[in-house]
Amino acid sequence: MKSIQEIKRTHETRLLALPDVVSVGIGMNADGAEAIIVGLAAPNPETRALIPEKLEEYPVIVRITGAPKAQ
Repeated sequence: MKSIQEIKRTHETRLLALPDVVSVGIGMNADGAEAIIVGLAAPNPETRALIPEKLEEYPVIVRITGAPKAQ
């Protein structure tokens, strides 16, 4: 079984190429299980439809995070 880090690395470039996707990370879902977290700059139903509910055995959570800001 692949680790969540390996799965994130495998899919990260493809996910970041989608419109409005600004981040791909690892976190926890509501049940406390590891999940892939995809951050969107703004709600985008077309992009949301392209993001799977799971990547391999890990759930995917989509969050609206806004555009990244330089500090």
